Amino acid sequence: PPSHNLEMKHLPGADPELVLLSYRYEELERIPLSDMTREEINQLVQELGFYRKETPDAPVPEEFQFAPARPLPTLPPHQAPAADGKTPPERDEGEHPDL
Repeated sequence: PPSHNLEMKHLPGADPELVLLSYRYEELERIPLSDMTREEINQLVQELGFYRKETPDAPVPEEFQFAPARPLPTLPPHQAPAADGKTPPERDEGEHPDL
């Protein structure tokens, strides 16, 4: 069965490899497949988080639309610079920002 967001291209004379791309089509990783069996490749694709469809035209659940992409890591909040380009001073927890 086909997997969502997985495209297979046959390149004559090239060793088979899985090329993982970002949502911007930037290459993230290349995984050689030459020494793997079909079962091992299917297991790898499943472990990477590709959604396997029942049929080629089956709908894909919303939570898997961008699979296997992982959500971006959440960064700690930072203070935005003030209009004059300077970072505002730290405030005490009890201090009201308008004071």
